[in-house]
Amino acid sequence: MLNSAPSLPPRAGLGLKSSHVGEVLQTRPDLGFFEVHAENYLVDGGPLHHTLARIRDHYPLSIHGVGLSIGADAPLDTAHLDALAGLLQRYQPQSFSEHLAWSSHGGVFLNDLLPLPYTPATLQRVCDHIDQVQTRLQRRMLLENPATYVEFAASTLDEPGFILEVIRRTGCGLLLDVNNVHVSCVNHHRDAHAYLQALPLDQVGEIHLAGFAEQVDGAGDPLLIDSHGAPVAPAVWDLYAHALTLTGPVATLVERDNDVPALPVLLAEARVADQMLRGRP
Repeated sequence: MLNSAPSLPPRAGLGLKSSHVGEVLQTRPDLGFFEVHAENYLVDGGPLHHTLARIRDHYPLSIHGVGLSIGADAPLDTAHLDALAGLLQRYQPQSFSEHLAWSSHGGVFLNDLLPLPYTPATLQRVCDHIDQVQTRLQRRMLLENPATYVEFAASTLDEPGFILEVIRRTGCGLLLDVNNVHVSCVNHHRDAHAYLQALPLDQVGEIHLAGFAEQVDGAGDPLLIDSHGAPVAPAVWDLYAHALTLTGPVATLVERDNDVPALPVLLAEARVADQMLRGRP
């Protein structure tokens, strides 16, 4: 039986940035939670842990992993998983999540989140890895839907169907990244509303919003890049509003990892999400 951590509040949160920590601790902004990337804290001590402990005293916490390589064809890195278990034990976050992606091969770690072929063999491997993670952590994890730029001709399952089956088999939850839905559906010429409705939305434990960059592919079509380096786009806010009609209020993170602006700029975006969570336009 997996431990059930308390849920994040159905409010807007922000990623914790080192440039904002002092201001956050001094002003204590009205936010639902903060989120951090696990891999920045897989050390025993130091200033990052000192400040995160102070943040944890005042705010719910979400820990988001980027390095487990859930979809890799090799076994999980058990040393990484053990370090992750220690981090979660230390901070007891309300949420832990990882990506439906792979980032390691042949002993080499690639600094990217790469797509999977959606086949029965991949499905079994992803489920086995998630079972291993949840057993070691003794908690339910959330799995984030990816942003993708290419697809595999070998795929025999569509992405929402693959995610639904993973969640059905493993009991994990869904981190619904609305920006990723928009990016992937534009890139692959699909209907984002239909994609959303095919997901197991009753299993959503957290939502992510972010900005994207726009390029053009070799055919002259728009190619969106999940850059986390821009404000949330109007199309993503619109898709988020639609998602909330299907999920109800769910803890929502406004992500910004590149070209990070001043804290008040991000707080303004978080206030927009809070208003939408409360049913206000």
